[in-house]
Amino acid sequence: MTLLCNAKIVTPDGIVDGSVEVTGDRIGAVLPGATADGSGGEDLGGAWVLPGFVDIHVHGGGGATYTTGDPEQARQAAAFHLSHGTTTSLASLVTAPPALLHDTTAALAPLVAEDVIAGIHYEGPYLSQARCGAQNPAHLRDPDLGELATLLDAGGGAVRMVTIAPELPGALAAIEHLAGRGVTVALGHTDATYQQTLDGVAAGATVGTHVFNGMRPPHHREPGPVYALLGAPGVVCELIADGTHLHDGTLRFAAGVTGPGRAALITDAISAAGMTDGEYELGGQLVTVADGVARLTEGGSTNLPRPLDDAGKQRVVSEGSIAGSTLTMDAALRRAVAAGIPIADAAAMAASTPARALGLTDRGAVAGGLRADLVVLDEELSVRRVMRAGEWAA
Repeated sequence: MTLLCNAKIVTPDGIVDGSVEVTGDRIGAVLPGATADGSGGEDLGGAWVLPGFVDIHVHGGGGATYTTGDPEQARQAAAFHLSHGTTTSLASLVTAPPALLHDTTAALAPLVAEDVIAGIHYEGPYLSQARCGAQNPAHLRDPDLGELATLLDAGGGAVRMVTIAPELPGALAAIEHLAGRGVTVALGHTDATYQQTLDGVAAGATVGTHVFNGMRPPHHREPGPVYALLGAPGVVCELIADGTHLHDGTLRFAAGVTGPGRAALITDAISAAGMTDGEYELGGQLVTVADGVARLTEGGSTNLPRPLDDAGKQRVVSEGSIAGSTLTMDAALRRAVAAGIPIADAAAMAASTPARALGLTDRGAVAGGLRADLVVLDEELSVRRVMRAGEWAA
């Protein structure tokens, strides 16, 4: 048994000054007012203790990517985000040809069984051409029930979420099929109308993929998917709190509309997270990171010639669509709190709400009986230590 004492603990019922008891891989209890005196516990010196973060939309980090299906890179990416407090990661893939998507799924499935990642998320290929963002438009296609069944079978239960544009031919049938097989369906990268979005929700979709981004912008006479998703009672809305994807005022407004129980902080991070500015790759397309912001490189494809500058060198530019982020979940939490969201609400948005969106009922909160996934933060909300399933991470 481990006793973590003298901490400010963010629980589902509020902030508790006290201790957390950990037995094996589970939280035994939260003990108000308990101290380390005579208990043999570890004194945290008044640090914050939050539930381990749950990132349901992340493509990579620390120089490694999930999108190629390389198991070692996937382990590296998961370890990088673990060091920033993410104890549960959903490996997000991008639009790709059928064979590549199948092989990547089969390659990552064993890591789900090992609990390296919590599952696989398909962000594509069933997306809108008009709102594809940094997705490769050459491989976008309409939903196909046969292909979906083959992919789900290849994953053997590893596929946990699929993003679909609900206006596409066959989309509603695909949403119903996925929901029927226990897969969480998200609506995103969509040019849908307000009603088409609600039709997708009625068919079984329960998540909005990075709401505001990659979708028809809201208008007071045509509210589109943004208003539909923010207003739908059963939908969890992903929000990227990096100051680039969303203005802090938009973040605060959206979280105020949904409440913390329907808002999920995500990173949408690519391999460049934690790395220096420069060039990276996402789904076969070149990405340039400048000042920490990732955008498609001019030309947008690794197969196209790059322009030359006056000295005859290939010119590095970054003028294309935003291509994921370089965000980590601890930075997202800090941004949300700085934007005016109370820390208890921000913690729910970073852990319990995304966990519930995936049906992961054994984690996401600091409460007795749940998996001991904990993040210890200092007064500046920077990560001091991370515990996953009762074990301190290196």
